[in-house]
Amino acid sequence: MRLVWLGLLTILYPFLVYFGLGHFEPRWLALLLALMAVARAFATREKVWLVAAAGGMLLALMTFSANQLLPLKLYPVLVNAVMLAVFLTSLWHPPSVIERMARLREPDLPASGIAYTRRVTQVWCVFFLINGTLALITALWASDAIWALYNGLITYGLMGLLFAGEWLVRQRVLKRVE
Repeated sequence: MRLVWLGLLTILYPFLVYFGLGHFEPRWLALLLALMAVARAFATREKVWLVAAAGGMLLALMTFSANQLLPLKLYPVLVNAVMLAVFLTSLWHPPSVIERMARLREPDLPASGIAYTRRVTQVWCVFFLINGTLALITALWASDAIWALYNGLITYGLMGLLFAGEWLVRQRVLKRVE
């Protein structure tokens, strides 16, 4: 349940920051990011998520000390970088992230399934690289409203499209195998 709340807070983060700006200085909004970082640290014992929590805490401290918005806006960049690192690492040290997920449903995944899940993991790596770059561009050069719109809505729509597109491709691949 804790992970559900953390996920929801992460999704809503850009909007909370954007709407919070009308009522609070950035330093007080940094407390939201610090809370997320602490929650992330307690939610997992995996090294990569502890590093992400430390990165979030660093951004929160930078925001609090300088009372500047930019470090808060860099949090989606951090999330994409961590996800890219997780997916890339799984390609170098199999099984890939997508293979692990596929094996939950089909433990005896054939070699063709392993190759397919590896390719899907590579596609997600490209997604996180592009999405992280766009998150950085919006943080540095876009208005606060565009930053919140992209990082709080558009990015999740793109992820949904990628999920749906992969599901459609998988159905075609499965029919071809049968």
